[in-house]
Amino acid sequence: MDRNKDLLEFVKKSIQTRSYTDEEGDYAELVKSEMEKLGYDEVFIDSTGNVVGRIGDGPKIIHFDSHMDTVQVHDPDDWAFPPFSGEVHDGYIWGRGSVDMKSALGASVYAAIKARDLGYLEGKTVYVTGTVCEEFCDGENLKHLYQELSLKPDYCIICEPSDNVITLGHKGKAQIRITTHGVSAHGSAPEKGVNAVYEMAEIISRVDALNKSLYVENAPHGTVVLSDISSVSASLNAVPSECSIYLDRRLILGEILEGVKSEMDILIEGKDASWEVGTLHHTTWKGKDLVYEPMHNPWIIETENVLTKSLISAYKNVYKEEPSKFDFWDFGTNAITPVAMGVPTIGFGPGEYKLAHMRDERCAVDKIVEACEVYSELIKEL
Repeated sequence: MDRNKDLLEFVKKSIQTRSYTDEEGDYAELVKSEMEKLGYDEVFIDSTGNVVGRIGDGPKIIHFDSHMDTVQVHDPDDWAFPPFSGEVHDGYIWGRGSVDMKSALGASVYAAIKARDLGYLEGKTVYVTGTVCEEFCDGENLKHLYQELSLKPDYCIICEPSDNVITLGHKGKAQIRITTHGVSAHGSAPEKGVNAVYEMAEIISRVDALNKSLYVENAPHGTVVLSDISSVSASLNAVPSECSIYLDRRLILGEILEGVKSEMDILIEGKDASWEVGTLHHTTWKGKDLVYEPMHNPWIIETENVLTKSLISAYKNVYKEEPSKFDFWDFGTNAITPVAMGVPTIGFGPGEYKLAHMRDERCAVDKIVEACEVYSELIKEL
């Protein structure tokens, strides 16, 4: 009971410590301090800015990962409770990051200690990480961490919110930038130029038609969203010479990136246009440059995998019943890195993911404690 009280106090302090993307430094220090206080065998912050805690020294390596960064708050006065208060009310802890995903990080930090105290670590090494810049650069944080530590876990648990439902995978993602090319001319003589925005107009209609063609009612389906648009013009009195749109394409199981590339070719067919991967660049709070290529196939872990079976057993140990269902995330996560390395990877974490990024974000207190218990039992089962 004392450990649970300490866990919830840590989650509260975590929410009170603002950690927008690329500004995770204060929270990283808080997590590091908590791990040190709890008696981890090794605690450090890597060159990227990720917090790493290790406990145990056995040959079987189990990795629990949660990201530390959160999206921003632009409407603090409209929240039921201040977004960085960590207020506990009606069985929930409220605030930005409570779901996505400071409750999960707290649960994993305490789960490794609980597993140690219960004697579950024989032959095992457990890593618990708080990683940076996930909201923009899925998996780049773990790519750098694994390279720096020369580490390849035997198992990876992504602690993203699943409302404590075992989650077997997630959709793929392709982020694409399409650019149309025009000819600049004075606004008083548009017939002498080619308006790149007008060139883009039909492509935008094609994007809308593609999204509608992907839709399947009451069934998993891919999506494509135009999430940004911009143009280049010599002045407000000139014909735009360039127009760009940014597309977010999500892939379901059975779809592959090669198919998306073909879709992009069709979208720009007959137009003076080009497309490219929408590469993103970020600099972490530690000054590390991240270059993110957002092109990932969907993935799923088999129900017969040792990791899946062990998590089912851990779930049964805590809830005294079989899981009634499994989930499959619509969104992307850091899982893309261990999955690409061939590491068995699975998802489980407290919080309803539909509340992530929303006003009045909140996580059920009971689910935090239960997630900690499930993580600890999973260490035992593995």
